[in-house]
Amino acid sequence: MNLKRVTAASLMSVLIAGVILSSGCKAVGVLAGGMAQNFEYQKLVEILPKYEGLEHQTVAVVVDADLATLYENPTLCDTVAAGVTKRLADKVSGIRLLAQRVVRDWQFSTPQWNALPYGDIAKRLNVDRVVLIDIQSFRLHPRGNRWMWDGECVAMVGVIERDGVEPDEFADLFHVSARFPKLKELDREAASESAIQTGLYVEFIKHVGWLFYPHLEPKYPDKYKPEMDRDNDYLEM
Repeated sequence: MNLKRVTAASLMSVLIAGVILSSGCKAVGVLAGGMAQNFEYQKLVEILPKYEGLEHQTVAVVVDADLATLYENPTLCDTVAAGVTKRLADKVSGIRLLAQRVVRDWQFSTPQWNALPYGDIAKRLNVDRVVLIDIQSFRLHPRGNRWMWDGECVAMVGVIERDGVEPDEFADLFHVSARFPKLKELDREAASESAIQTGLYVEFIKHVGWLFYPHLEPKYPDKYKPEMDRDNDYLEM
């Protein structure tokens, strides 16, 4: 037996095994690093409400929009009002909400209601708090391009306190915006108008509701994948 050949062959086997093992360790390291990064991207953080004064109060949700916006989206105010009312009823402890039918009838029967002092709105609706949502923009397409979907809803959300120090001033005022879909450059053939509109409603109503109760939000919204958390009932993604 040629010992030199055996020794050389053994040495070569050890070197090859070392290379394979080293490559494997690197691959495992890359995989572990990727998993850790994905785990980080899926982290959720608890966000406290920006306004907590709706608990154990009688509340009316009132929605307004300009005539041009309502002409293109006639059900906008009713849809948002109903959605926000339901969300607050489900999430805010002890809240007592005025029925949307009553609010809508009052709006229709009160000319220029949106010109009234804020305190008078609360008095006439006979509630402790009014959540007034003034929708400033609602669109499904980028401006000037009806061939793409890029929905956006923008509003100012004010809270009227009937028993506040200054009832004719907002106790709190928030700027709220929501967009749908999250996919960039989604063309008109890829989704229906009703699907985009419904998705935008859901996103906007969710963001308005989040002002008033604690909730979970992604730590990294741009990296978060909601489909990975579908089995978690506590999420509102």
